[in-house]
Amino acid sequence: MRISINKSSIKGEVFAPPSKSYTHRAITLAALSKESIIRRPLISADTLATIRASEMFGASIEREEENLIIHGVNGKPHVPEDVIDAANSGTTLRFMTAVASLTDGITVLTGDSSLRTRPNGPLLEVLNRLGVKACSTRGNERAPLVVKGGLEGTKVNIDGSISSQFISALLITCPLTENNTTLSITGRLKSKPYVEVTIEMLELAGVKIHTDDNDNIRFIIPGKQKYDLKEYTIPGDFSSASYLLAAAAMTDKSEITVKNLFPSKQGDKVIIETLKQMGADIAWDRETGIVVVRGGKRLKAITFDAGATPDLVPTVAVLASVAEGTSRIENAEHVRYKETDRLCALATELPKFGVRLKEERDSLTITGGKLQGADVHGWHDHRIVMALAMAGMMAGNTTIDTTEAVSISYPDFFKDMCNLGAKMENISEK
Repeated sequence: MRISINKSSIKGEVFAPPSKSYTHRAITLAALSKESIIRRPLISADTLATIRASEMFGASIEREEENLIIHGVNGKPHVPEDVIDAANSGTTLRFMTAVASLTDGITVLTGDSSLRTRPNGPLLEVLNRLGVKACSTRGNERAPLVVKGGLEGTKVNIDGSISSQFISALLITCPLTENNTTLSITGRLKSKPYVEVTIEMLELAGVKIHTDDNDNIRFIIPGKQKYDLKEYTIPGDFSSASYLLAAAAMTDKSEITVKNLFPSKQGDKVIIETLKQMGADIAWDRETGIVVVRGGKRLKAITFDAGATPDLVPTVAVLASVAEGTSRIENAEHVRYKETDRLCALATELPKFGVRLKEERDSLTITGGKLQGADVHGWHDHRIVMALAMAGMMAGNTTIDTTEAVSISYPDFFKDMCNLGAKMENISEK
């Protein structure tokens, strides 16, 4: 799908979409519980992949208005009757690879062409040390993956520098083993807030994890635990809301109110402080969950550490493209292991708008200026598409392809933006 974008401002009120991260975890934990109700989940391509996978492990999941009614497997997932297709969802692949280790048989997991390029080595290595037989069919740590169950608790180390999803996957499954597990993190743990979200959800489901954060991070996971997530309401997603907030901040005459953004463990809530540092007119009422942004302020360059919040890199890169001065996004190598190599994608597409940008292995250096219209490629990546749409609102006369990718995390993105007054049009059939 191709979208045409002209210079725009946005005004009005909009609800932040439900959190993708919390939805993935709530569905997974509910599927491992007995009976659960998940209220206001995000229904997107990624979370539908988690729903399908959970059903293949034996859970029964029904949609009832805005809720999911989940009849779980009570900690004993079934051996799937077919290959699990995680589509484009890295979270689904990593979580369900770990869940497969709890079965009494063999599970095969795969995904689309993009997902089959993403690394899983640290997770496979640790599962094998925990009594599981787990491997890549191609011997390259990429899907398709084959997992033979047999998870047993013991002391293991895992590299935390590639993806926090590996750690979250193990934190979800190790409490269901017979023995205790000690999981020690080597290297610098990237995307740490996502692990904190996982632990928050585990506690709500009745599972205890002890964290030792003195020198290196270590998780002590008692075995023989049970999940009992009876009911949970999904909070708003700061990652998806970042595009709304940033678009309003960088365009003249914009003023929007974004609702359902309450304090949570989400690391991407730092987008609010980041916008403040850049000089945006933004206010967050934590009690009501309402954020108000007014455009028209001249934004200033910043240095942004992406270690904990990789999903904000496309948003911040576009903000930096129009900010006064030179910004630096650093500690960002792990951003290369997402749906696409997002540093490469941004370094390829933003210069088409006239942006001066330098790409290094773990950083982007961006000098702000006036954007010019361009025909750009969305890389089949939801976050790249939404970030480029923001740039198009400033530049005008812009087209973006592969925009259907927004279905991964924010299916209503273009609908919401148009309702707020953005000049965006589907030109696929013209």
